[in-house]
Amino acid sequence: MPPSPEDDARWLATAAALSARGRPLSAPNPAVGCVIVRAGRVIARGWTQAGGRPHAEAMALASLGGDARGATVYVSLEPCAHASARGPACADLLVAARPARVVVGQTDPDPRTAGAGIARLRAAGIATDLMPSASCATALAGFLLRTTAGRPHVTLKLALTLDGAIALANGQSQWITGPEARAHCHAERARADAILVGGGTLRADVPRLDVRLPGLEARSPQRWVLTRGSAPQGWRAAADITAPGAFGDAQWLFVEGGAGAAAAFLKADMVDRLLLYRAPILVGPGLAAVGDLGLETLSAAHGRWDMGPACRLGSDTLTVYHRRR
Repeated sequence: MPPSPEDDARWLATAAALSARGRPLSAPNPAVGCVIVRAGRVIARGWTQAGGRPHAEAMALASLGGDARGATVYVSLEPCAHASARGPACADLLVAARPARVVVGQTDPDPRTAGAGIARLRAAGIATDLMPSASCATALAGFLLRTTAGRPHVTLKLALTLDGAIALANGQSQWITGPEARAHCHAERARADAILVGGGTLRADVPRLDVRLPGLEARSPQRWVLTRGSAPQGWRAAADITAPGAFGDAQWLFVEGGAGAAAAFLKADMVDRLLLYRAPILVGPGLAAVGDLGLETLSAAHGRWDMGPACRLGSDTLTVYHRRR
């Protein structure tokens, strides 16, 4: 019996989840996931490797000796169709492997592929279905935004007291949240290829902005500072965050502070995901989490955010919000 649409959606979600293993080390290539299924059982899987090669499909097919006859290949992004000195096109590898079917969760906006991968598979007589998948689009959001809008996917992180402060009035901010919340934040850093603070935060706190979780130290993101001046050694400066390509090849940008940087990204409507870590403490007058957004009416603030997951981290809570587009 052929797979149902529900089965296809489930396997595409599996491929999307698998792609997270390649993020962000696959940069500048997107992190893609691939699962190969025969008779309802996974027989191979792959994800984009560090530096962008091998691609997910190539990794999965290699484990089968390049032979996928009778199987269905689920891939989170359309197989590439362009030639590269670093390896063959995945569409050609799939044609040679002769699967019974290929299911794609997201078309590739890169003009070098952009539908050509699917067309090549169909021209070779391989049944190929495009099934737009929210899971795949979410997993590829950084690549899709960089390719179509010239900017990375932006996550804004705020660590707050119950009364909305990010620091005491004298500037002391270490530590508002506890060790569990800070560890979670480091895991989020490890999923980004760029991290940014404002110039004031850099001067006041001299943050390291690295990943200090055992085994993930190598995933520390590239450090950026929002400033019209120069950046210290080991940092890069961003002056106009709205300029296309302002953050180079970065696909996933993690913004940590402070209030001015947060306001800059919010005013530019460039925050796609908001992480609110909230500690069960009250400090009274303190530093606000976000600077002036230029709002003149409350109605302008409504209808922008959808609440996502929430969880407890030690004594703190985390709530995730997604920008409603």
